[in-house]
Amino acid sequence: MFGKKERELKLDDYVFTSRPDGDFTNMIFGTVTGIDGNKIGVNGFIVNPVGLKNKVSQGKAGDRSLEILKEPTSENCIFALIYRIEYENFTDVLDLETEKVEIISRRIFTILDGWIRESLSELINNVLSLPDGTEKDHAKRILQQRMENLYDRNLKSHLYSVCRSLKILTNS
Repeated sequence: MFGKKERELKLDDYVFTSRPDGDFTNMIFGTVTGIDGNKIGVNGFIVNPVGLKNKVSQGKAGDRSLEILKEPTSENCIFALIYRIEYENFTDVLDLETEKVEIISRRIFTILDGWIRESLSELINNVLSLPDGTEKDHAKRILQQRMENLYDRNLKSHLYSVCRSLKILTNS
């Protein structure tokens, strides 16, 4: 795009892709562990954004959510990770001829990896799903404490940005 040459995949590169799961897709991100022609080994996570899938099936989400579930990218997938997710370790071979694989930066990988490892989806979903009151205030305090204790600056900054846009850490 715009004259930028696609660079060739190397061992230890970080990648993002998706795989069909019914009407929607699950997201995969991980590290390239092997390369054999058009096939690459990847070790990472496969994420099923069940919370966003439920919102769409209930008619409580818009076109943007549907787009994210059908064609996730490393840039828009964070919106699927706000709601409840299920995930498991992923170790498999991807075929570059049949699967769209996106090379992502170490920074993006670290944010996605940290989001999963720190259970941030669960914490945010707790705040979003509770009615106003003491339980919701408690969930907000837990989320705030987790954010303050994150070591990775990029993850912390990204989480603050998401929380600001969702208006979940303000008192109003």
